[in-house]
Amino acid sequence: MAGALFVGGTSSNAGKSWMATAICASLRRRGIDVAPFKAQNMSNHSYPCRGGGEIGRAQVVQAEACGLEPEPAMNPILLKPSNGSSQVVVNGKAWKTLSPREYYAQAAELRCHVLRAYQDLASRHEFIVIEGAGSVSELNLRDVDLVNLGLVTSVGVPWIVVADIERGGVFGSVCGTVGLLTPEERALFRGFAINRFRGDVAIFEDGVRMLEERTGTRCLGVFPVADGIVLDAEDSLALNVTPAMRPPVHARTAIVRFPSLSNGTDFRLLNWAEWITSVPAGDFDFIILPGTKSTASDLGWLRASGLADWAIAQHAKGATVIGICGGLQMLGRSIHDPQAIESDVPFAEGLGLAPCLTVMASDKTTRVRQGVTSGGAAFSGYEIHAGRTTWEDVRRPFARLDDGELEGIREDGIVGTYLHGVFEHPAVCAEVFGVRPIDRSKADRFDALADWFECHARGWSPLDLD
Repeated sequence: MAGALFVGGTSSNAGKSWMATAICASLRRRGIDVAPFKAQNMSNHSYPCRGGGEIGRAQVVQAEACGLEPEPAMNPILLKPSNGSSQVVVNGKAWKTLSPREYYAQAAELRCHVLRAYQDLASRHEFIVIEGAGSVSELNLRDVDLVNLGLVTSVGVPWIVVADIERGGVFGSVCGTVGLLTPEERALFRGFAINRFRGDVAIFEDGVRMLEERTGTRCLGVFPVADGIVLDAEDSLALNVTPAMRPPVHARTAIVRFPSLSNGTDFRLLNWAEWITSVPAGDFDFIILPGTKSTASDLGWLRASGLADWAIAQHAKGATVIGICGGLQMLGRSIHDPQAIESDVPFAEGLGLAPCLTVMASDKTTRVRQGVTSGGAAFSGYEIHAGRTTWEDVRRPFARLDDGELEGIREDGIVGTYLHGVFEHPAVCAEVFGVRPIDRSKADRFDALADWFECHARGWSPLDLD
């Protein structure tokens, strides 16, 4: 059986995914056959594995850091939340849509799937980096825990906890977490890491000493903010929604942040874009309607917020409206969901900007695609959607796929595609927005991440913590 290390957090968005990915990159660089694992992920940012099934984007990035093809065993349970319930994806396939109470009632059955997936991975690799979810100290969820310390004690692996100093309260979060451990959990605990430190690390040495004294364990490192490294966000909480630069001339861009936003990672290169939830001031050159887990209900929100009328008015003034996946469906004439696949809204009138209509179907499309845009830019992308869209008249498609299929629409003032990930290609951005973003290669990013981890880990290796 493989060696393993569990990376937990004192809270959501503390940096667990970042730390786990860094450890994966470091171990791979040392020649270790390492694989990632997260028992349960709650995120609408998902990705279709080439071998079938979908998993969370964070585990896709970690698989890439390990030099592996992503597979459902790396994330056996994916929760895709919308409107108070979640679609539960088990081993890559949609299983049921459940409320939180209904989901917890299935904990025993789901735990079997988790342990089988972990044992499968551990039988095929030398080392497993396991990521937790949220806080490891949710006392009210101990009996139904599938992803945090319940998993740690079930498989008997050492673990560490990551705390985010940037948000404040790091002493309370670390000491409180350690103070709530059971003897079994404490026996497997190896120490804490302080994440997102800004400034001179030396000034926190007294803080490290105090934390070590109060917790009776070691500090594994004070890790600084690494602004120059960009990884895909695990979920909407981790998205960077602050523009990093002024918009280029003729490329002012708005991205609508839907309540059920999915795959916001599509826009990581558009660092000049403004994320909006209400009607903004001024005129825009581009308006993006991104993916959503619940198209009809988010379309209702779009109308209630005034953004639907605003987008139509901006289009009439010359703006290009871009729809991706659910956003594409909204651009059409109507959306039909008679089986309540996505929501309890059986019919919704679209924005009427594209000549198509969509009917939701129970069999979800999940596949990786390659192709060339109508302007000649090569790309890879992926589809994850329940809708089936019928086109009435398309003079110019968005792209031609490698199997010859014509995909989407690209006409005056309208761009529509089912393909997530296409705007992660600088050449596609240059064609559509007139701006070519600078993007470091994935290999460079993973090397920089491994450097960050190895430079700031305080005299330890994941291989030494057994």
